[in-house]
Amino acid sequence: MLADFHLHSEFSDDSREPMERQIERAIELGFQEICFTDHVDYGIKKDWSEGGIIWRGGDGMNYGPDALEPLANVNYPEYFGKLMRMRETYGKKITIRQGLEFGIQTGTLDHFEKLWRNYGDRLDFTLLSMHQIDNQELWNQQYQSGKSQKEYNEGYYREILEVMKRFSYYCVLAHLDLIVRYDHNGIYPFEKVRDLIAEILRQAISDGKGIEVNTSYRHYQLSDSQPSKAILKLYRDLGGRIITIGSDAHTTRWMGDHVRETMEMLRDELGYEQFCTFTAMEPVFHAL
Repeated sequence: MLADFHLHSEFSDDSREPMERQIERAIELGFQEICFTDHVDYGIKKDWSEGGIIWRGGDGMNYGPDALEPLANVNYPEYFGKLMRMRETYGKKITIRQGLEFGIQTGTLDHFEKLWRNYGDRLDFTLLSMHQIDNQELWNQQYQSGKSQKEYNEGYYREILEVMKRFSYYCVLAHLDLIVRYDHNGIYPFEKVRDLIAEILRQAISDGKGIEVNTSYRHYQLSDSQPSKAILKLYRDLGGRIITIGSDAHTTRWMGDHVRETMEMLRDELGYEQFCTFTAMEPVFHAL
């Protein structure tokens, strides 16, 4: 079984890759199942239905330095409508699941509760991500600015834990140690946040939630997996079994990248026997 459960398309503010191209690339690579998980980040982005969308310059990583990207969440009616059409078109060749990536903060929980009430019955899978705190983004150092490495690392994990305690409509924690990707001071020692991460993992296990291995750490040239092997081992040792694998691809270049190698790592290095896909928000286990 080959599956990629973290994919982006033109419905994410930071991608212009048409769904059909991601799907066709997945079929070409031999994937049996994929899940689109386009971005929702209330607090820093608006819904299209609100109007007055702000456009900002592209960062050059995905589609060129002169491109513009909207500070907007998924256009939900168009998103689910196109997913339905893609299932009709490609359904005999590949299974396509409907997901969203929730970039949640404690201050935006009400927005996500409302979103779930409106669209939860259409979703197979949701990722809980932490992209910003207090509407300050991680990627551009807004959140880290003026804080010590200890302060912003601990603050990041405490915010995740608080969200977990107050919000249940997610399946797995995406790229749990994402802060590593944007830490200009180097990797903060795992032992200094181990207890806090263990509390997060125990909360997830108690709530029947899982974690994701995000294979994009390869093209970000990180020195460890994401989350780190230490976190993956700790999750396993605490009894965690729900684990998904996703490329976090915003273009076809990265679709399915290193998924096979990640499956081998989980099995051969870390002692996992299964990974998961999701249907209607419930895990489906597959042998590694």
